[in-house]
Amino acid sequence: MTTLVDHLDAALAELGDVPLVVAYSGGPDSTALLHALAGHSPRPRLRALHVDHGLHAESGVWSLHCRRFCESLDVPFEAIRVTVDFSRGEGVEAAARRARRAAFAGALHEGERLVLAHHRDDQVETVLLKLLRGAGPEGLAGMRELRPLGAGMLWRPLLTLPRAALLDHIAGAALDTVHDPSNEDPRIARAYLRGTIVPALLAHWPHAASSIVHSARLCRDAADHLRDGWMDALDGLRDADGTLDAAGWLALPLAQRAPLLDHWLHEAGLAAPTTAQRETLEAQVRDAAAERLPLVGWQDTEIRVWRGRLWPMRRRSGFDEDWSGAWHGEPLALPGGGTLSLGGARLGEAVTVRYRRGGERLRPTGDRHTRELRDLFQQAGIPPWERSRMPLVERDGRLVAVADRWLSDEGKALFGEAGGAPVWHRDD
Repeated sequence: MTTLVDHLDAALAELGDVPLVVAYSGGPDSTALLHALAGHSPRPRLRALHVDHGLHAESGVWSLHCRRFCESLDVPFEAIRVTVDFSRGEGVEAAARRARRAAFAGALHEGERLVLAHHRDDQVETVLLKLLRGAGPEGLAGMRELRPLGAGMLWRPLLTLPRAALLDHIAGAALDTVHDPSNEDPRIARAYLRGTIVPALLAHWPHAASSIVHSARLCRDAADHLRDGWMDALDGLRDADGTLDAAGWLALPLAQRAPLLDHWLHEAGLAAPTTAQRETLEAQVRDAAAERLPLVGWQDTEIRVWRGRLWPMRRRSGFDEDWSGAWHGEPLALPGGGTLSLGGARLGEAVTVRYRRGGERLRPTGDRHTRELRDLFQQAGIPPWERSRMPLVERDGRLVAVADRWLSDEGKALFGEAGGAPVWHRDD
């Protein structure tokens, strides 16, 4: 079996003089990687980043251990404390991974490579998890060795190296490491695979790990080939507002349709669906003519079908549509999301801000006719889900402004005298 040091010798020989940042948790894998890189001759430009999720009572102790180990190696060290956001509907593992990835992306300098200690055993687990979730070639390809991250790149140089090589390095150098009990918690899918399923597979098929990794490479080649096709399709289906042609997307073959959707959502900072969720969306698109406003949601993500297009957005919570409040122009937090302000100006009198209740009418400045808001919304192409959240401004019971979209003549004079105009700052 190739040693960790020999494996890194070959990887670094092809790399050149690129600054490296080790994602250092203090566990055996990242400890072995950091120690081997620090001992390499010539030594690469090197520093270590540790993310403290604050999810375990000992996380502060782990961070201190990592700092002291880096001091012993004379490697610059930085610890980043993050708050794990569970509001997106993810499990603990996924939420922590998201927080960790964001921290690493924000900490990378231009041209640096974040080095992760993911090894062959991790790749096997990843492929099996993707298989159980019904993934296509992109998912079954497992983790990529190299991908963009923040101002630099993420690099996984150990994906073909068994974990045993890292553990041999730890034992040979008698290194102390952090033990995270969550890595052995059978309630976590990856830990259950690692502790139960993979050992059973290897007991019956000793070469299973090599075969799975080989299949992942083939799937990677297939996924890269397909990517050229669906990236071209995405250019034609996506509009300037970020929406997607629903019928055009549905007409794509599944091998392009699924990865295109995932990529489109990830670019918007949203979560990709499971196979079942994507199939539900496909059914909604097919039946969209019979639906008023088809909607499919998962985790913190929603996709609505409207006017023949897919509209991606974060899942929204309900709010008090009967709310109203007095306003002098100061930034006003709205229960439906966002704020209403007057650009720093102040009104000499209080006006009322509320939400639509039905039947409101306005004569926009420059228009000869008084119109129902419903008609204004339709003519302007305001999406239905935005209409109930648009703040209305009243003066003595008379509607003078609809968010920052329409003003009456009275509203124009009122705000003009104050030296400003309504600005509706949306949350998304």
